[in-house]
Amino acid sequence: MNWILALIPCLALLAVPAVALGLRARPALAPALALLPATLFGLILLLPLGATFRLDWMPAFGIGFGFRLDGLSQLMALLITGIGAGIFLFSGSYMTSYPKQHRFMAVLTLFMAAMLGAVLADDLIVLFIFWELTSLASFMLIGFEAHKPAARRAAQQGLLVTVSGGLAMLAGILLLGSAAGTFTISEILANRAVLATHAFTPWIIVLVAMGCFAKSAQWPLHMWLPNAMAAPTPVSAYLHSATMVKLGVYLLARLNPAFQEWALWQGLLTGAGTLTMLTGAVLALRERDLKRKLAWSTVVALGTLVTLIGLEEPLAATAAVVFLLVHALYKASLFLVAGILDKKAGTRDALMLRGLGRHMPLTAIAALLAALSMAGAPGFIGYMAKDLLFTVQLGVPGLLPLVALLVNAAMVVVAGVVAVRPFFGKPMEMERQAKDPGFTMLAAPLTLAILGLVFGLAPALISVNLVEPAAAAILGEPTGVALGDKQATEIVYYLSLVVLGLGVIAFLAWTRLQPRLAAQTWLDDYGPDAAYGRILRGVSVISGAVTRRVQTGSLRFYIGASVVLMFGGTLVLLVAGGGLGLPSADPLPLPHQAVLVGLVIAGAVAACRLQMLFAQVMAAAVVGFGVGILFLTLGAADLAFTQFTVETIAIVLLVAILARLPFRELDARRREEHRRDGAIAIGAGVVGFLTLLAVLSVPFDTQMPDWMGAAAWPEAKGRNVVNVILVDFRALDTLGEIAVLLIAALAATVLLRRARGK
Repeated sequence: MNWILALIPCLALLAVPAVALGLRARPALAPALALLPATLFGLILLLPLGATFRLDWMPAFGIGFGFRLDGLSQLMALLITGIGAGIFLFSGSYMTSYPKQHRFMAVLTLFMAAMLGAVLADDLIVLFIFWELTSLASFMLIGFEAHKPAARRAAQQGLLVTVSGGLAMLAGILLLGSAAGTFTISEILANRAVLATHAFTPWIIVLVAMGCFAKSAQWPLHMWLPNAMAAPTPVSAYLHSATMVKLGVYLLARLNPAFQEWALWQGLLTGAGTLTMLTGAVLALRERDLKRKLAWSTVVALGTLVTLIGLEEPLAATAAVVFLLVHALYKASLFLVAGILDKKAGTRDALMLRGLGRHMPLTAIAALLAALSMAGAPGFIGYMAKDLLFTVQLGVPGLLPLVALLVNAAMVVVAGVVAVRPFFGKPMEMERQAKDPGFTMLAAPLTLAILGLVFGLAPALISVNLVEPAAAAILGEPTGVALGDKQATEIVYYLSLVVLGLGVIAFLAWTRLQPRLAAQTWLDDYGPDAAYGRILRGVSVISGAVTRRVQTGSLRFYIGASVVLMFGGTLVLLVAGGGLGLPSADPLPLPHQAVLVGLVIAGAVAACRLQMLFAQVMAAAVVGFGVGILFLTLGAADLAFTQFTVETIAIVLLVAILARLPFRELDARRREEHRRDGAIAIGAGVVGFLTLLAVLSVPFDTQMPDWMGAAAWPEAKGRNVVNVILVDFRALDTLGEIAVLLIAALAATVLLRRARGK
């Protein structure tokens, strides 16, 4: 039954083309696509905790398609598919006015598949592949409305930030695999004692944290998340509240058992998390746009989660799990409500939205229930999460308790502005009458909001089977904490009341507070988003200057510079590494071999001295065929045959091309340019000769060529060993070379067509 585990992300991947083609033909079926994540949700529930599946991919490197279901991956997978089902249903109606709805739904399906693959992966390399796939899918979804400059900029920014962080994380993953001796996550965690004293561990912690911070919008890499609100509302509700932005948090939680005893780990996570909480809270209060306001509150939530993971105690792990679940439920619901308001009322401006409750009662109920959970009202699961947060944070020395109090009060304000202000008070003036949307758009926000109340009234529904296993996975051992047990002290209850009171007071004063905060333009002028813009402009200026200096338009300059850099660097390495040496004395070449060498040299000299193009081609052919014959005399028949084939094809193509091109002037170089180019060529030849001498001075290991010769027929069914090496043993290398040629050919085709005016 474990094969179902691997089937879950594979089914979602295979569904992508079917979704695109099916919805293009029958767009009315879009809401029915919610059955896909709903089915995957059911499959996840069927699987027992501890289920594993592995298919070797590169066994020599210990890499395989490994998947594993434990408490943490189960929680994330259920959120991805459960909330995904609601988002898909919502999108089926919300996106009907978009001309490329089928593409949107296909990319959304691709994103879901990538997220499932990432959270279920038990191999770091496989996790990284799915990790980067989520970035690409997010790029396409954020930039879906590509005709809008804001969407294009936000998509580019999100991709650059997350992929740059991903590159740092890849370096950390490679170091981690080297230090632990495996890329399998479960094995790394089981043998984490190896990392306790390893010299690579500090570098691993920093590099992995950089990737996770970029993905989960931690300070100072948080600026891309609010800008991503340029995407359609379903994207904001799915990617930027419940799933993708939690992926960095997920990996931090996943690797926490291996690094939780390191002070560097704790300091990085709590420091970045606390700064992120403060930044997000202040900027959330400035916003008028509902989606951007919710985005900044998501930044606060992500900072809270990262801080909790950095605290080494069982209650913090439980608090992190409960808060992760709570946040996904209320935030996805509120984002969808914001989308409904935008669709029905025509604006997301919180200062303009008032009194819509009488026209949109069901939407108001969904918003109010979600906001009560966000504010931590008694009876809701958010209340338990807030009690756990305060209990944990009060035990931490320093300013964290005060920061937590102020930040949570700010979140009460956000909840009020998003869910209370639009639906109560004096009705706004509207060009059209707002009303509740249909079932497909209301089902998801209502269901998610109601679940926050149900889980708050009956925490036993999720405690044993969901919260406790996930918390144990974060801590590396059972926490001994059950949801619903009394954890909060009397001071925590008083703090909760203080937070609610401060939040209500600030909410009532928000219309006066918001303009003053918005007037603080230095927050925009000197913030990370402005720094990002300045960095991009700086890169553009520098690259332009370098391009003007390097891209002269002369092919001869490009080749000469490349040769100088390549062979000059080789010479430096040879001298610095003491690689200059002479090989052991070998018998002198046979007379006919000496004649062949002389023929090759003569052909090379003639190719340089002759004036006619066809004569130069023939002289170059003498060099190529002479080398091939030399291979024959040395017993390398396969290599000689390959040389003859390549040489023949190259000559025929070159002659055919030269016959069609109208060359007028063969060589317009001045005498000093001739001397310069000759010096470069002679220098490259000397360095190449010295390199060959250095290579031959090292004892030759015949193990690899012997294996290739013996394995050519039984492994690859080829008798020409050279061909087998090229197309089988070095297949990826050859594929890369072919790709380069293809790209060059495409570029040449475009240039030729443009020259002909087509």
